[in-house]
Amino acid sequence: MAAALQILPCLLRAPSRPFLWGPPVARMTSGVALAEQARQLFASAVGAVQPGPMLQRALSLDPSGRQLKVRDRSFQLHENLYLVGFGKAVLGMAAAAEEVLGQHLVQGVISVPKGIRAAMEQAGKQEMLLKPHSHIQVFEGAEDNLPDRDALRAALAIQQLAEGLTANDLLLVLISGGGSALLPAPIPPVTLEEKQTLTKLLAARGATIQELNTIRKALSQLKGGGLAQAAYPAQVVSLVLSDVIGDPLEVIASGPTVASSHSVQDCLHILNHYGLRAALPRSVKTVLSRADSDPRGPHTCGHVLNVIIGSNSLALAEAQRQAEALGYRALVLSTAIQGDVRNVARFYGLLARVAAARLAPSTAGRSSEEEAKLHQLAAELRLPDLQLGEALEAVAKANGPVCLLAGGEPTVQLQGSGKGGRNQELALHVGTELGRQPLGPVDVLFLSGGTDGQDGPTKVAGAWVMSDLVSQASAEGLDIATFLSHNDSYTFFCRFRGGTHLLQTGLTGTNVMDVHLLIFRPQ
Repeated sequence: MAAALQILPCLLRAPSRPFLWGPPVARMTSGVALAEQARQLFASAVGAVQPGPMLQRALSLDPSGRQLKVRDRSFQLHENLYLVGFGKAVLGMAAAAEEVLGQHLVQGVISVPKGIRAAMEQAGKQEMLLKPHSHIQVFEGAEDNLPDRDALRAALAIQQLAEGLTANDLLLVLISGGGSALLPAPIPPVTLEEKQTLTKLLAARGATIQELNTIRKALSQLKGGGLAQAAYPAQVVSLVLSDVIGDPLEVIASGPTVASSHSVQDCLHILNHYGLRAALPRSVKTVLSRADSDPRGPHTCGHVLNVIIGSNSLALAEAQRQAEALGYRALVLSTAIQGDVRNVARFYGLLARVAAARLAPSTAGRSSEEEAKLHQLAAELRLPDLQLGEALEAVAKANGPVCLLAGGEPTVQLQGSGKGGRNQELALHVGTELGRQPLGPVDVLFLSGGTDGQDGPTKVAGAWVMSDLVSQASAEGLDIATFLSHNDSYTFFCRFRGGTHLLQTGLTGTNVMDVHLLIFRPQ
């Protein structure tokens, strides 16, 4: 996967020789070289969560070929196996599944991002592509991560396949991040445009992925257990690549094979909180009132086996191993980074100042007040698995470079009409925080990238910054505050130093949220 990292034409040209995992970090002297290693660590994280290998570890046929084994469960096969899938990693998952299942697979339908087959072909990733005579029909849609008419057609084809199954059939469902946008099936009379408008308004006001998915499920025929209900009485096996903090099955792709635990009152509470209840279209009010009085009650999914096959923690673990091989003292800080990007950036900025002070004893005297602020902010962010004490201890004991890794999915409150994504916006905010005061004789680099390779409606995965970002931007006549006020981080990074701080991988064929790297190297 590392070799697949590419740089935009406006970005830094690749070196004439291939990048190797050595030499040791201590010999690296320039910020560009440090950034190159950061990009390679990001690539190793993405490479660890490629869908094919993960699916093949979870799925197999017994020696007789008459039973499908999924972890510790077995299912009888007799020309009764069907497949559906939706998500950014599903093309590779489907290719791997068909490789395992062979002629046992009767029919399949998958919904994948627009352009992903061409991107995989261009990258030479043949293992991510279906064979020419595949039994699986592919729909591409949801351009720029937004549900569209192409995705709607795919969702209706998936629904039609599921509704045609019998009690003798087995449905294999492949789910990954991005699946929600690729499976839009609004409950009539709600239109796709009305549902899109409502979710855009919620996202612009800072709604969490959990809140967005609660609304999506309430307005969908297939989310919130709807697909499982459509497939009943067939048995359903769902293999899930998680892109949500904590891996909650009911949230990933809005839980199409998991009974929803949310009520209409939950939806109304969210809409009230963001001041949108009064502006609801009549169709949405109709669907919510109908659900509130449905005598059948919520869907049940007793005929479903859901299995998580991959997550952000696997990606971070591999990047940690590679960092250690490079000579870093490496530690995973958290797999649950969430909250507004501005608060997350403040956290990383404070952490950088405290850690840099511990690495450079000459500046240690100023760190006690900063450390108190850091712990207070960490408590406010409520990150459930935060290893802050361990991270600071690791820094204090380090005799050389340190790499702190984290994953998650912060949110951005939109207030402008610029172009960007949460990773680029976070990196730009962190760069501002790093420049607030001198960090001493320590090089500090922060990288934020989406493992799917697409940060918001842009063609890049994210960006990286160092502590001299503010001064360098000012020298180039770029006012960071203006770009941030317009949520225009992509435009900033395209202009800044010729675009060399942008991270481009192309579509990666996987999706397990974001990866953050905070690297310290004593000078």
